[in-house]
Amino acid sequence: MNILNNVSSAFWSTDIWLPPNITWEDIKPTPENKYANYQHLIYPLPMALILLVIRFAFERYCFGPFGKSLGIKNTRPKKATSNDILEKAYICRKVKTTTQILALAKQLDWSERQVERWLRLRRAQDKPSTLTKFCENSWRCLYYTYSFIYGVIILWNKPWLWDIKYCYYNYPYHPVTDDMWWYYMISMAFYWSLSFSQFFDVKRKDFWPMFIHHIATIILMCFSWVGNLTRIGSLVLLVHDCADIFLEAAKMTKYANYQKLCDCIFGIFTILWIITRTGFYPFWIIYSTSIEAPKIVPMFPAYYIFNSLLILLLFLHMMWTYLILKIAYNAFYAGQMEGDIRSSSSEDISDASVDSTSLNNTTNYVAKQNSRQKVH
Repeated sequence: MNILNNVSSAFWSTDIWLPPNITWEDIKPTPENKYANYQHLIYPLPMALILLVIRFAFERYCFGPFGKSLGIKNTRPKKATSNDILEKAYICRKVKTTTQILALAKQLDWSERQVERWLRLRRAQDKPSTLTKFCENSWRCLYYTYSFIYGVIILWNKPWLWDIKYCYYNYPYHPVTDDMWWYYMISMAFYWSLSFSQFFDVKRKDFWPMFIHHIATIILMCFSWVGNLTRIGSLVLLVHDCADIFLEAAKMTKYANYQKLCDCIFGIFTILWIITRTGFYPFWIIYSTSIEAPKIVPMFPAYYIFNSLLILLLFLHMMWTYLILKIAYNAFYAGQMEGDIRSSSSEDISDASVDSTSLNNTTNYVAKQNSRQKVH
């Protein structure tokens, strides 16, 4: 028990979490001063489950019927015949070379072509229908639209939106208003729900980068909440939500076969992404946290961790920006954005090609290149 107490005391040390000469008692939440309460960080977990239920209801009773009205089909591919040997090899992902296919064909007394055809059918079974992907994107588009509008509304009269130095003036004595409390709690709940649902949503090639993005975002928000850095945290949320609306909308129009509208929205998304993620984010927010903040606030270890997480997100943005610009170039070269946006990846044994994917949310998608230039 003493060990746990010692670990807890070391973890919550004011030397780590707070500026010099500031104690937890100084920023203890009271009815008069509603500072951020670290105990409230448990609320986003049950709220995430509520969001998953709400999402299920919207997808089933709203987005699904709407997608069908647009002509999006919910057809499922033909199932492969039951075969324990091939199923085991497929699940273990042991079929990657021609030699392995020949070995399976010999074991089953099948032709090589029969084995290849079974594997193609089996992979197709794991691919979600277009309607399923449309519903997922519709939910994220709805959330990002709400989050951005709500963020603009509550931050419009906040001084730090117009002068970012107010994020540091009088720090850490920054009470959290009710509107900011809900903004943070719902945002954290959403990213928790994405972290949970990612394991049963449509599988993407950028699964792990997106998972890292979600976890880094949650940790970042937790750090900013515990350290009373909610002002700068709210600006980070606002900057990130803006472009994501158009990313999800572009995918939706792609699945609905509105190609020209998709190209138009994707163009808007690309411009907004560059402006917000490679413009405002590094040159406004990170410049402020790295250059301006140390001139106003005495630095402390937790702040360095917080700023490092911001920089980690910037590196992810740079990676995704490269992929987005690559998509834009290929779309311009081909005359339109071709292929399925944010499709699940799979290996095709017969032609050794791989379905390309798009970036998420977050942040990010890779569309298929034109038919003359497959992604390997």
